[in-house]
Amino acid sequence: VQLQASGGGLVQAGGSLRLSCAASCATSGCTLRSYSLGWFRQAPGKEREFVAAARGSTGMTRYADSARGRFTISRDNSKSTLYLQMTSLKPEDTAVYYCTARQIWTVAYYDPGQYNNWGQGTQVTVSS
Repeated sequence: VQLQASGGGLVQAGGSLRLSCAASCATSGCTLRSYSLGWFRQAPGKEREFVAAARGSTGMTRYADSARGRFTISRDNSKSTLYLQMTSLKPEDTAVYYCTARQIWTVAYYDPGQYNNWGQGTQVTVSS
């Protein structure tokens, strides 16, 4: 699976951004709608951390505590696109945001080591 993230930028605290991630299959027979998709972020000097995930088969979603109530993950399977709507942004949300995909859902959805498909990342900067 190939992933292309976009939509990052500079926003003031309290503002909103919507990230997009276009997904495409690199091999024939791939069914993107069944893939689990997620968002992680990485701030300078910190480890990559989980933000949100959406299971392919059921539509179930999971959020990090830091994202719950402010961020919404969604997917448009007809467009093979994953979204992350971010509201009430805080300076501590500043990071490079990565989209990722996994063919089978894992209970360890929060662990970046469980994923082997990553987009190039998009920078989100929240000013105070």
